[in-house]
Amino acid sequence: MRDHRRSRSCCLLIIDELGYLSFSRCGAELLFQVFADRYERRSVLVTSNLAFSEWGTVFQGDRMTAALLYRLTHRCEIFEMNGESYRFRESMTAKKQ
Repeated sequence: MRDHRRSRSCCLLIIDELGYLSFSRCGAELLFQVFADRYERRSVLVTSNLAFSEWGTVFQGDRMTAALLYRLTHRCEIFEMNGESYRFRESMTAKKQ
């Protein structure tokens, strides 16, 4: 709960690799609350390798996912990047050497 209060005060909250791991129902509800509290108040930057259509598996249900996506995509900029992974490229270069 202390971290949740701390997240309210920062100007930019960065959530990296959302969807890498699924959340329990409780974890999904807590993250939803963080996003809901920041909605139209503070900035959030989210990275994910999942399409929005796949987020239901991460957040344990379509209803919560739809509400979350509404808040995240309202008044936002979406940058879709479909290039080669720089991590993969670096690891392949290191293997060749």
